[in-house]
Amino acid sequence: MPAPLLRIETTPDLPKQAEVVVIGGGIAGVFSAYYLARRGVSVALVEKGLIGAEQSSRNWGWCRQQNRDARELPMATKSLALWDRLAEDLGEDPGFRRCGLLYLSDTEAEIEGWARWRDFAATVGVTTHVLSESEASERGRASGKRWKGGVCSPSDGTADPASAVPIVARGILKAGGSVNQMCAARGIETEAGRVSGVVTEAGTIKTKTVVLAGGAWASSFCHQLGIRFPQASVRSSILSVAPGAEGLPDALHTADVSVTRRGNGGYTLAISGRARVDPTPQQLRFSREFIPMFAKRRRSLALGGLDGWKASHETLAKWRLDAPTPMEKNRILDPRPDQSQIDETLKRARALLPALKQVRQDGQWAGYIDSTPDGVPAIGEVASLPGLVLAAGFSGHGFGIGPGAGHLVADIIAGTTPIVDIAPYDPERLNKSAWGKVADF
Repeated sequence: MPAPLLRIETTPDLPKQAEVVVIGGGIAGVFSAYYLARRGVSVALVEKGLIGAEQSSRNWGWCRQQNRDARELPMATKSLALWDRLAEDLGEDPGFRRCGLLYLSDTEAEIEGWARWRDFAATVGVTTHVLSESEASERGRASGKRWKGGVCSPSDGTADPASAVPIVARGILKAGGSVNQMCAARGIETEAGRVSGVVTEAGTIKTKTVVLAGGAWASSFCHQLGIRFPQASVRSSILSVAPGAEGLPDALHTADVSVTRRGNGGYTLAISGRARVDPTPQQLRFSREFIPMFAKRRRSLALGGLDGWKASHETLAKWRLDAPTPMEKNRILDPRPDQSQIDETLKRARALLPALKQVRQDGQWAGYIDSTPDGVPAIGEVASLPGLVLAAGFSGHGFGIGPGAGHLVADIIAGTTPIVDIAPYDPERLNKSAWGKVADF
Protein backbone atom coordinates (compact mmCIF):
# COMPACT_ATOMS: atom_id res chain seq x y z
CA MET A 1 0.00 0.00 0.00
CA PRO A 2 1.66 3.25 -1.05
CA ALA A 3 1.83 6.21 1.29
CA PRO A 4 -0.56 9.12 0.62
CA LEU A 5 0.83 11.42 -2.08
CA LEU A 6 -0.25 14.62 -3.82
CA ARG A 7 0.09 14.19 -7.58
CA ILE A 8 1.09 17.10 -9.79
CA GLU A 9 1.15 17.83 -13.50
CA THR A 10 4.32 17.16 -15.48
CA THR A 11 6.02 19.31 -18.14
CA PRO A 12 4.67 18.15 -21.53
CA ASP A 13 7.95 18.13 -23.46
CA LEU A 14 11.47 17.15 -22.50
CA PRO A 15 13.83 20.09 -22.98
CA LYS A 16 16.68 19.63 -25.45
CA GLN A 17 19.16 21.43 -23.22
CA ALA A 18 19.47 22.99 -19.78
CA GLU A 19 22.17 24.60 -17.67
CA VAL A 20 21.54 21.96 -14.98
CA VAL A 21 19.74 18.62 -15.08
CA VAL A 22 18.60 17.17 -11.76
CA ILE A 23 18.10 13.39 -11.64
CA GLY A 24 15.61 12.33 -8.99
CA GLY A 25 12.33 13.84 -7.78
CA GLY A 26 12.71 13.20 -4.07
CA ILE A 27 13.20 15.96 -1.53
CA ALA A 28 16.92 16.51 -2.26
CA GLY A 29 16.45 16.73 -6.02
CA VAL A 30 13.33 18.89 -5.86
CA PHE A 31 14.84 21.43 -3.47
CA SER A 32 18.05 21.53 -5.52
CA ALA A 33 16.07 22.30 -8.67
CA TYR A 34 13.85 24.78 -6.82
CA TYR A 35 16.72 26.89 -5.48
CA LEU A 36 18.50 26.79 -8.83
CA ALA A 37 15.37 27.89 -10.69
CA ARG A 38 14.80 30.75 -8.25
CA ARG A 39 18.28 32.03 -9.16
CA GLY A 40 17.30 32.14 -12.80
CA VAL A 41 19.23 29.00 -13.75
CA SER A 42 17.78 26.92 -16.58
CA VAL A 43 17.03 23.64 -14.81
CA ALA A 44 15.35 20.40 -15.87
CA LEU A 45 14.30 17.80 -13.30
CA VAL A 46 13.72 14.22 -14.48
CA GLU A 47 12.04 11.58 -12.32
CA LYS A 48 11.56 7.93 -13.32
CA GLY A 49 8.23 7.73 -11.46
CA LEU A 50 6.25 10.36 -9.56
CA ILE A 51 7.54 13.33 -7.60
CA GLY A 52 8.06 12.40 -3.95
CA ALA A 53 6.72 8.88 -4.37
CA GLU A 54 9.49 7.00 -2.59
CA GLN A 55 11.00 7.76 0.82
CA SER A 56 10.18 11.47 0.62
CA SER A 57 6.49 10.66 1.24
CA ARG A 58 7.06 7.60 3.45
CA ASN A 59 8.78 9.24 6.43
CA TRP A 60 7.49 10.75 9.66
CA GLY A 61 7.69 14.35 8.47
CA TRP A 62 9.98 15.49 11.31
CA CYS A 63 12.07 18.64 10.75
CA ARG A 64 14.36 18.58 13.73
CA GLN A 65 17.51 19.89 15.30
CA GLN A 66 17.06 17.79 18.44
CA ASN A 67 19.64 14.98 18.73
CA ARG A 68 21.24 15.77 15.37
CA ASP A 69 24.83 14.73 14.80
CA ALA A 70 27.12 17.76 15.09
CA ARG A 71 27.95 17.53 11.38
CA GLU A 72 24.30 17.87 10.35
CA LEU A 73 23.12 20.34 12.98
CA PRO A 74 24.05 23.55 11.10
CA MET A 75 22.15 22.33 8.05
CA ALA A 76 19.16 21.38 10.20
CA THR A 77 19.05 24.88 11.68
CA LYS A 78 19.30 26.55 8.27
CA SER A 79 16.64 24.21 6.90
CA LEU A 80 14.14 25.19 9.58
CA ALA A 81 14.54 28.82 8.59
CA LEU A 82 13.96 27.88 4.94
CA TRP A 83 10.90 25.78 5.84
CA ASP A 84 9.52 28.86 7.62
CA ARG A 85 9.57 30.92 4.41
CA LEU A 86 8.30 28.29 1.99
CA ALA A 87 4.56 28.88 2.22
CA GLU A 88 4.99 32.60 1.49
CA ASP A 89 7.51 32.00 -1.31
CA LEU A 90 5.48 29.24 -2.96
CA GLY A 91 2.00 30.60 -2.46
CA GLU A 92 1.08 27.13 -1.16
CA ASP A 93 1.37 25.54 2.25
CA PRO A 94 3.71 22.51 2.50
CA GLY A 95 2.30 21.79 5.94
CA PHE A 96 5.29 22.96 7.98
CA ARG A 97 4.62 23.88 11.61
CA ARG A 98 7.02 24.56 14.47
CA CYS A 99 4.94 22.41 16.81
CA GLY A 100 7.91 21.30 18.93
CA LEU A 101 9.14 17.74 19.39
CA LEU A 102 8.71 15.87 22.67
CA TYR A 103 10.99 13.05 23.85
CA LEU A 104 10.01 11.05 26.95
CA SER A 105 11.96 8.32 28.76
CA ASP A 106 12.11 6.06 31.79
CA THR A 107 15.83 5.39 31.31
CA GLU A 108 18.36 7.47 33.23
CA ALA A 109 21.12 6.85 30.68
CA GLU A 110 18.91 8.06 27.83
CA ILE A 111 17.90 11.19 29.71
CA GLU A 112 21.53 11.93 30.58
CA GLY A 113 22.48 11.54 26.91
CA TRP A 114 19.80 14.04 25.90
CA ALA A 115 21.07 16.44 28.57
CA ARG A 116 24.61 16.21 27.20
CA TRP A 117 23.27 16.98 23.72
CA ARG A 118 21.40 19.97 25.21
CA ASP A 119 24.66 21.31 26.61
CA PHE A 120 26.40 20.91 23.26
CA ALA A 121 23.49 22.44 21.33
CA ALA A 122 23.53 25.52 23.57
CA THR A 123 27.05 26.29 22.30
CA VAL A 124 25.67 26.68 18.75
CA GLY A 125 22.53 28.58 19.67
CA VAL A 126 20.02 25.71 19.68
CA THR A 127 17.50 25.61 22.53
CA THR A 128 16.40 22.33 24.08
CA HIS A 129 14.65 22.02 27.44
CA VAL A 130 15.42 19.07 29.70
CA LEU A 131 12.23 18.09 31.53
CA SER A 132 11.95 17.04 35.14
CA GLU A 133 9.87 14.05 36.15
CA SER A 134 6.83 16.22 36.86
CA GLU A 135 7.27 18.26 33.66
CA ALA A 136 7.69 15.16 31.51
CA SER A 137 4.66 13.52 33.09
CA GLU A 138 2.54 16.62 32.53
CA ARG A 139 3.56 16.91 28.86
CA GLY A 140 3.04 13.17 28.45
CA ARG A 141 -0.25 13.07 30.30
CA ALA A 142 -1.96 11.42 27.31
CA SER A 143 -0.10 8.26 28.29
CA GLY A 144 -1.59 8.26 31.80
CA LYS A 145 1.76 7.30 33.36
CA ARG A 146 4.68 8.88 35.20
CA TRP A 147 7.90 9.52 33.25
CA LYS A 148 11.37 9.90 34.71
CA GLY A 149 12.19 12.76 32.35
CA GLY A 150 12.49 13.98 28.81
CA VAL A 151 13.41 16.82 26.51
CA CYS A 152 11.44 19.27 24.41
CA SER A 153 12.76 21.15 21.40
CA PRO A 154 10.24 23.98 20.95
CA SER A 155 11.61 25.36 17.66
CA ASP A 156 11.53 22.03 15.82
CA GLY A 157 8.52 20.90 13.86
CA THR A 158 6.93 18.78 11.17
CA ALA A 159 5.88 19.14 7.54
CA ASP A 160 3.44 17.07 5.49
CA PRO A 161 5.21 14.18 3.70
CA ALA A 162 2.20 13.63 1.46
CA SER A 163 2.33 17.07 -0.12
CA ALA A 164 5.52 18.99 0.73
CA VAL A 165 7.76 17.72 -2.08
CA PRO A 166 5.11 17.92 -4.85
CA ILE A 167 4.22 21.47 -3.75
CA VAL A 168 7.88 22.53 -3.95
CA ALA A 169 8.07 20.88 -7.38
CA ARG A 170 5.23 23.14 -8.51
CA GLY A 171 7.43 25.99 -7.35
CA ILE A 172 10.09 24.83 -9.85
CA LEU A 173 7.54 25.19 -12.63
CA LYS A 174 6.50 28.66 -11.44
CA ALA A 175 10.17 29.71 -11.46
CA GLY A 176 10.60 28.60 -15.07
CA GLY A 177 12.10 25.12 -14.65
CA SER A 178 10.78 21.86 -16.09
CA VAL A 179 9.62 18.79 -14.20
CA ASN A 180 9.39 15.57 -16.21
CA GLN A 181 7.80 12.62 -14.42
CA MET A 182 7.76 9.03 -15.71
CA CYS A 183 11.08 9.86 -17.41
CA ALA A 184 14.02 7.79 -16.23
CA ALA A 185 17.58 9.02 -16.68
CA ARG A 186 19.54 6.10 -18.10
CA GLY A 187 23.02 7.57 -18.01
CA ILE A 188 25.35 10.50 -18.52
CA GLU A 189 27.25 11.50 -21.64
CA THR A 190 30.72 13.01 -21.37
CA GLU A 191 32.98 15.10 -23.58
CA ALA A 192 36.65 15.85 -22.87
CA GLY A 193 36.31 14.14 -19.47
CA ARG A 194 33.35 16.12 -18.14
CA VAL A 195 29.55 15.98 -18.24
CA SER A 196 27.97 16.91 -21.57
CA GLY A 197 24.47 15.46 -21.39
CA VAL A 198 21.90 13.22 -19.72
CA VAL A 199 20.41 10.29 -21.63
CA THR A 200 16.78 9.67 -20.66
CA GLU A 201 14.22 7.22 -21.97
CA ALA A 202 12.59 10.14 -23.82
CA GLY A 203 15.76 11.58 -25.33
CA THR A 204 18.99 13.36 -24.44
CA ILE A 205 19.27 16.69 -22.62
CA LYS A 206 22.46 18.59 -23.35
CA THR A 207 23.99 20.03 -20.18
CA LYS A 208 27.30 20.66 -18.46
CA THR A 209 26.06 20.07 -14.93
CA VAL A 210 24.11 17.18 -13.42
CA VAL A 211 22.79 16.77 -9.88
CA LEU A 212 22.41 13.09 -8.99
CA ALA A 213 19.77 12.92 -6.26
CA GLY A 214 18.66 9.37 -6.87
CA GLY A 215 17.92 8.31 -3.31
CA ALA A 216 18.17 4.55 -2.90
CA TRP A 217 19.09 4.24 -6.59
CA ALA A 218 22.08 6.61 -6.45
CA SER A 219 24.84 4.07 -5.86
CA SER A 220 23.79 1.73 -8.66
CA PHE A 221 23.59 4.75 -11.00
CA CYS A 222 27.11 5.76 -9.93
CA HIS A 223 28.25 2.21 -10.65
CA GLN A 224 27.24 2.66 -14.28
CA LEU A 225 29.69 5.59 -14.45
CA GLY A 226 32.56 3.75 -12.77
CA ILE A 227 32.10 5.78 -9.59
CA ARG A 228 32.30 4.02 -6.24
CA PHE A 229 29.64 5.33 -3.85
CA PRO A 230 29.12 3.11 -0.78
CA GLN A 231 25.44 3.05 0.06
CA ALA A 232 23.06 0.54 1.62
CA SER A 233 19.34 0.59 2.37
CA VAL A 234 17.08 -0.83 5.04
CA ARG A 235 13.34 -1.45 4.74
CA SER A 236 11.34 0.58 7.25
CA SER A 237 7.63 0.00 7.92
CA ILE A 238 5.15 2.49 9.40
CA LEU A 239 1.38 2.87 9.66
CA SER A 240 -1.24 5.56 10.02
CA VAL A 241 -4.46 5.80 11.99
CA ALA A 242 -7.57 7.80 11.19
CA PRO A 243 -8.43 11.14 12.85
CA GLY A 244 -10.28 11.10 16.14
CA ALA A 245 -7.66 10.61 18.86
CA GLU A 246 -7.71 13.70 21.09
CA GLY A 247 -5.14 15.17 23.46
CA LEU A 248 -2.00 13.66 21.94
CA PRO A 249 1.25 15.57 21.38
CA ASP A 250 1.87 16.63 17.78
CA ALA A 251 5.20 14.81 17.69
CA LEU A 252 6.27 12.36 20.39
CA HIS A 253 9.23 9.98 20.64
CA THR A 254 9.60 7.19 23.19
CA ALA A 255 11.65 4.01 23.15
CA ASP A 256 8.46 2.01 22.53
CA VAL A 257 6.88 4.03 19.74
CA SER A 258 6.94 7.42 18.01
CA VAL A 259 3.75 9.29 17.08
CA THR A 260 3.30 12.18 14.65
CA ARG A 261 0.14 14.13 13.86
CA ARG A 262 -0.64 14.13 10.12
CA GLY A 263 -2.16 16.92 8.07
CA ASN A 264 -5.58 15.23 8.10
CA GLY A 265 -5.68 14.96 11.89
CA GLY A 266 -4.67 11.30 11.99
CA TYR A 267 -1.33 10.02 13.23
CA THR A 268 1.69 8.20 11.85
CA LEU A 269 3.03 5.49 14.14
CA ALA A 270 6.50 3.95 14.01
CA ILE A 271 9.18 2.28 16.11
CA SER A 272 12.30 4.40 15.82
CA GLY A 273 15.20 2.66 14.10
CA ARG A 274 13.36 -0.64 13.58
CA ALA A 275 13.91 -2.02 10.08
CA ARG A 276 14.66 -5.08 7.96
CA VAL A 277 17.94 -5.54 6.14
CA ASP A 278 17.12 -7.05 2.75
CA PRO A 279 20.35 -8.47 1.27
CA THR A 280 21.31 -7.06 -2.14
CA PRO A 281 24.37 -7.35 -4.39
CA GLN A 282 25.35 -3.82 -3.43
CA GLN A 283 25.09 -4.55 0.30
CA LEU A 284 27.41 -7.49 -0.12
CA ARG A 285 29.87 -5.34 -2.05
CA PHE A 286 29.98 -2.66 0.63
CA SER A 287 29.49 -4.93 3.65
CA ARG A 288 32.81 -4.05 5.28
CA GLU A 289 32.07 -0.32 5.19
CA PHE A 290 28.74 -0.83 6.94
CA ILE A 291 29.89 -3.15 9.73
CA PRO A 292 30.25 -0.28 12.28
CA MET A 293 26.79 1.13 11.52
CA PHE A 294 24.99 -2.20 11.49
CA ALA A 295 26.80 -3.23 14.68
CA LYS A 296 25.70 -0.05 16.43
CA ARG A 297 22.08 -0.65 15.37
CA ARG A 298 22.06 -4.42 15.74
CA ARG A 299 19.24 -4.42 18.31
CA SER A 300 16.84 -2.64 15.97
CA LEU A 301 17.74 -4.33 12.68
CA ALA A 302 16.63 -7.78 11.57
CA LEU A 303 17.41 -9.84 8.47
CA GLY A 304 14.80 -9.44 5.75
CA GLY A 305 14.07 -11.37 2.59
CA LEU A 306 14.76 -11.04 -1.11
CA ASP A 307 12.60 -7.93 -1.58
CA GLY A 308 15.60 -5.69 -2.13
CA TRP A 309 17.30 -8.11 -4.51
CA LYS A 310 14.17 -8.28 -6.66
CA ALA A 311 13.64 -4.50 -6.59
CA SER A 312 17.03 -4.02 -8.33
CA HIS A 313 17.68 -0.58 -6.81
CA GLU A 314 20.98 -1.89 -5.45
CA THR A 315 22.12 -3.89 -8.43
CA LEU A 316 25.69 -4.29 -9.65
CA ALA A 317 24.54 -5.16 -13.17
CA LYS A 318 25.38 -2.76 -15.98
CA TRP A 319 22.51 -1.50 -18.10
CA ARG A 320 22.37 -0.14 -21.64
CA LEU A 321 21.43 3.40 -22.57
CA ASP A 322 19.31 2.30 -25.53
CA ALA A 323 17.12 -0.18 -23.64
CA PRO A 324 14.82 -0.11 -20.59
CA THR A 325 16.72 -0.03 -17.30
CA PRO A 326 15.73 -1.43 -13.89
CA MET A 327 14.41 2.05 -13.04
CA GLU A 328 11.84 1.82 -15.82
CA LYS A 329 10.81 -1.66 -14.74
CA ASN A 330 10.35 -0.53 -11.14
CA ARG A 331 9.30 3.12 -11.37
CA ILE A 332 8.39 3.48 -7.70
CA LEU A 333 9.98 1.49 -4.89
CA ASP A 334 6.98 0.23 -2.97
CA PRO A 335 8.24 -2.65 -0.79
CA ARG A 336 5.90 -4.72 1.31
CA PRO A 337 5.59 -3.64 4.94
CA ASP A 338 6.86 -5.96 7.66
CA GLN A 339 3.49 -7.10 9.01
CA SER A 340 4.90 -8.28 12.33
CA GLN A 341 6.42 -4.83 12.87
CA ILE A 342 3.18 -3.10 11.87
CA ASP A 343 1.22 -5.22 14.37
CA GLU A 344 3.78 -4.61 17.12
CA THR A 345 3.82 -0.86 16.44
CA LEU A 346 0.03 -0.57 16.70
CA LYS A 347 0.00 -2.70 19.85
CA ARG A 348 2.65 -0.57 21.53
CA ALA A 349 1.01 2.70 20.49
CA ARG A 350 -2.38 1.73 21.85
CA ALA A 351 -0.84 0.49 25.09
CA LEU A 352 1.05 3.76 25.54
CA LEU A 353 -1.68 6.15 24.38
CA PRO A 354 -5.21 4.88 25.21
CA ALA A 355 -6.84 7.48 22.91
CA LEU A 356 -5.52 5.51 19.94
CA LYS A 357 -7.73 2.55 20.88
CA GLN A 358 -10.71 4.58 19.66
CA VAL A 359 -9.43 5.06 16.09
CA ARG A 360 -8.89 2.59 13.28
CA GLN A 361 -5.75 1.91 11.32
CA ASP A 362 -6.18 3.44 7.85
CA GLY A 363 -2.86 2.77 6.13
CA GLN A 364 0.50 1.03 6.20
CA TRP A 365 3.53 1.20 3.96
CA ALA A 366 7.26 0.60 3.76
CA GLY A 367 10.18 2.40 2.18
CA TYR A 368 13.87 1.89 1.58
CA ILE A 369 16.02 4.27 3.64
CA ASP A 370 19.38 4.75 1.95
CA SER A 371 22.46 5.39 4.09
CA THR A 372 26.16 6.11 3.89
CA PRO A 373 28.59 4.25 6.17
CA ASP A 374 28.86 7.22 8.55
CA GLY A 375 25.18 8.21 8.38
CA VAL A 376 25.87 11.65 6.88
CA PRO A 377 24.80 12.54 3.32
CA ALA A 378 27.20 12.95 0.41
CA ILE A 379 26.80 16.40 -1.17
CA GLY A 380 29.36 17.81 -3.56
CA GLU A 381 31.03 17.49 -6.95
CA VAL A 382 32.47 14.07 -7.78
CA ALA A 383 36.21 14.51 -8.33
CA SER A 384 36.46 11.88 -11.06
CA LEU A 385 33.69 13.39 -13.20
CA PRO A 386 33.62 17.21 -13.35
CA GLY A 387 30.09 18.52 -13.68
CA LEU A 388 28.50 15.73 -11.62
CA VAL A 389 27.21 16.87 -8.22
CA LEU A 390 26.08 14.12 -5.84
CA ALA A 391 23.27 14.68 -3.32
CA ALA A 392 22.44 11.28 -1.82
CA GLY A 393 22.82 9.00 1.20
CA PHE A 394 20.62 11.04 3.53
CA SER A 395 20.35 8.13 5.97
CA GLY A 396 16.76 8.75 7.04
CA HIS A 397 17.32 12.46 7.78
CA GLY A 398 16.71 13.91 4.33
CA PHE A 399 13.16 15.19 4.76
CA GLY A 400 13.96 17.64 7.54
CA ILE A 401 17.21 18.93 6.03
CA GLY A 402 15.99 18.85 2.42
CA PRO A 403 15.74 22.64 2.04
CA GLY A 404 19.27 23.20 3.34
CA ALA A 405 20.68 20.39 1.20
CA GLY A 406 19.04 21.78 -1.93
CA HIS A 407 20.27 25.27 -1.14
CA LEU A 408 23.79 23.92 -0.64
CA VAL A 409 23.69 22.18 -4.02
CA ALA A 410 22.59 25.44 -5.66
CA ASP A 411 25.39 27.28 -3.86
CA ILE A 412 28.00 24.78 -5.10
CA ILE A 413 26.82 25.05 -8.70
CA ALA A 414 26.50 28.84 -8.63
CA GLY A 415 29.88 29.26 -6.93
CA THR A 416 28.41 31.39 -4.15
CA THR A 417 29.14 31.26 -0.42
CA PRO A 418 27.66 27.97 0.80
CA ILE A 419 24.80 28.07 3.27
CA VAL A 420 26.83 25.73 5.53
CA ASP A 421 30.36 24.35 5.57
CA ILE A 422 30.54 21.77 2.77
CA ALA A 423 33.45 19.79 4.24
CA PRO A 424 31.40 17.31 6.35
CA TYR A 425 29.42 16.30 3.26
CA ASP A 426 32.29 15.89 0.79
CA PRO A 427 31.69 12.63 -1.16
CA GLU A 428 35.44 11.99 -1.25
CA ARG A 429 35.45 11.28 2.51
CA LEU A 430 33.74 7.96 1.74
CA ASN A 431 36.85 6.75 -0.09
CA LYS A 432 38.73 6.83 3.20
CA SER A 433 38.55 4.42 6.13
CA ALA A 434 35.16 2.85 6.79
CA TRP A 435 35.86 2.83 10.52
CA GLY A 436 35.28 6.53 11.14
CA LYS A 437 32.65 8.08 13.39
CA VAL A 438 29.11 6.87 12.76
CA ALA A 439 26.48 9.57 13.15
CA ASP A 440 25.00 9.60 16.65
CA PHE A 441 21.30 10.57 16.86
